[in-house]
Amino acid sequence: MLPCVEIEPKTTATASVIWLHGLGANGHDFEPIVPQLALSDELAVRFVFPHAPNMPVTINGGMVMPAWYDIYEMSIDAKIDAAGIKKSAELIGDLIAREIERGVSSERIALIGFSQGGAVVYECGLSYAKPLAGILGMSAYFATHDSLISHKANHSTPVAIHHGHYDQVVPEALGRQAERLIRALGNPVEYKSYAMEHSVCAEQIDDIADWLNRALAGVVFHTESR
Repeated sequence: MLPCVEIEPKTTATASVIWLHGLGANGHDFEPIVPQLALSDELAVRFVFPHAPNMPVTINGGMVMPAWYDIYEMSIDAKIDAAGIKKSAELIGDLIAREIERGVSSERIALIGFSQGGAVVYECGLSYAKPLAGILGMSAYFATHDSLISHKANHSTPVAIHHGHYDQVVPEALGRQAERLIRALGNPVEYKSYAMEHSVCAEQIDDIADWLNRALAGVVFHTESR
């Protein structure tokens, strides 16, 4: 089981958010955002921020750092470490199973991932064998779209995609590509873009809070692009 930072609600958790960081970061990366979301205590959300394993990363000269999978080169058409993504997706699947064992329904579990973490939550969430509340990819790309075996349990799971107009690490074109590919699977997709680089902004945090409120309440989503 991956080590995690966990933030418990004031009452017994009845919902969970599993939130993955990006390359070289750790589970503390998005921890400070939780109070800014100002979610209602009635949602009773447990936040789970897993730490990625340490591994050598090819584009960084083989330096060992927290990573969900290897990155071979910085190119839109680069070879993808699909095996590494799938392995990390299985580890996140184990965290989902643990939340279910703790008494949280799968339909009240949302996945969020930033950059590398987003690629992993797309793979994990869209292929998971039990229905989830929602999937949010932040400044991410759908790396395993060629090999993903989507599961019918999550064919209608709402997906949100957030991206920066000026992202030079993961160009927005890859966020738009993920939107098209996931829509083609039949999932309702909300796409929102922001005047930012490879980062997070205040407007986006408000949108994450709104999305979580709707996803964890089981609200019916409609496709949207902004």
